[in-house]
Amino acid sequence: MSELQVSLSELQRKVKGTLEDLFAMPVWVKAEISEMTVNRSGHCYLDLVETEEGSDTVIARCRATIWSYTFRMLKPYFETTTGQVFTEGLKVLLQAKVEYHEVYGFSLNIRDIDPVYTLGDMARQRREIILRLEEAGVFDMNKDLELPLVPQRIAVISSPTAAGLQDFLNQLHQNPHQFVFYTKLFPAVMQGMDAPRSITASLEQIYQYEDLFDAVVIIRGGGAQIDLACFDHYDLAFNVAQFPLPIITGIGHDKDDTVIDMVAHTRMKTPTAVAEFLISGALQFSQQLSELETHFTDVVNDQLEENHNRLNDAADQLSLLVNKLIVNQSNRLNIARIHLSNQAEAFLKNQFAGLKGLASETKNRFSRSITRQTHLIEQSGHRLNYTFRGQVVKNKNLLIQYQQLVKFRTGETLRAEHRILKQAEEKLRLVDPQNILKRGYSLTLMNGKILKSVQMVKEGDCLETRLSDGSMVGRVERITEKKEGDREMEKGR
Repeated sequence: MSELQVSLSELQRKVKGTLEDLFAMPVWVKAEISEMTVNRSGHCYLDLVETEEGSDTVIARCRATIWSYTFRMLKPYFETTTGQVFTEGLKVLLQAKVEYHEVYGFSLNIRDIDPVYTLGDMARQRREIILRLEEAGVFDMNKDLELPLVPQRIAVISSPTAAGLQDFLNQLHQNPHQFVFYTKLFPAVMQGMDAPRSITASLEQIYQYEDLFDAVVIIRGGGAQIDLACFDHYDLAFNVAQFPLPIITGIGHDKDDTVIDMVAHTRMKTPTAVAEFLISGALQFSQQLSELETHFTDVVNDQLEENHNRLNDAADQLSLLVNKLIVNQSNRLNIARIHLSNQAEAFLKNQFAGLKGLASETKNRFSRSITRQTHLIEQSGHRLNYTFRGQVVKNKNLLIQYQQLVKFRTGETLRAEHRILKQAEEKLRLVDPQNILKRGYSLTLMNGKILKSVQMVKEGDCLETRLSDGSMVGRVERITEKKEGDREMEKGR
């Protein structure tokens, strides 16, 4: 055969020599850590890959080694600088010595690492996550949700052993105002590669019982900045952004917000700050209720005082009318009595004069007749006197009856006005909003105003329903108006 024939080992030595001559000095290599293993001796073994731009297709792969004495220096330097755990999935810029072994093949011996390159890639990934959320239209969805006036039923996502969890619970349940809050813990891993999947699983559990909660709280205690990288995760941020309940974060750091801080409804620095936020909201609502109670009491008192004054005025007017009526009747009776007395006296005088003249003319002729006539006149005088006395007694009795009637009607009027006042007080008590709510009724409000007709709302509007012991918020899914026939039937009733 004319071709050059060499042994495998000789070929390997030539390849090794060529690589050593070509890459005598270390080179800087950009790659992604696909796999990473640290053995008991402290040596770190890496599987480095390069993927095609815009896809996950691997176009290059090689082994790399960081010996223990180098790894002990590079790992803390990288993590302190970037705030990111040195682990799989990172894009890194490594200084490496190219090596080739006849048995194990091509590999890289890592001598140094540039954390600035990884920081730039992390910032780029974070910007890409935010841009993807904005393009998906979900970035502000959770922020647009309306937080209940007093969120008391709280779903808590945290590690059961986190110190921040106990601080949050103590602050919330032992508040100085004695507000009552109901909390339910949904345990989750709060750092590391498993955190996004674990937190998402807790959100899915809460979603199954969303009607039982007013808000979700994601909290963790303090810790190193490198433990926060798990909160810059697209899938986790996507779930938080479009979750149907308001989410409040208290992850426990003062530096830049994580992505889930940005998409959550409310971001607080620490778990205790979250508790103070919930307590302050309840305190503000309590103060508003106190102001409403004071205002309602003032309105009721003003109404009672106004009605009392009106009743007093009506009683005064009635008393004046009664006195005026009595005086008028008494004057009319006196005039009638005087007029009757004058007529009787004039009549008697006229009759007596006529009889006297007649007696003079017929004294001699009609002696008996005069005597009889005189007797008749005397009888007539007695009857007239009796009639006059009867008329006087009758008018006096009539006046007494008028007085008793006025007194009776005055009492009835006062008692009726008193009953009206009592009924008004009872109606005011019955229309007290708190008493109405306790009887099983509710108030439905939109934008703080009471709804009186379905024509004031449309599908999708957010409504608040107030009960005697709290309130609920929901959205209108369907509107059904009464038909014209139903309205006519109600009018007929």
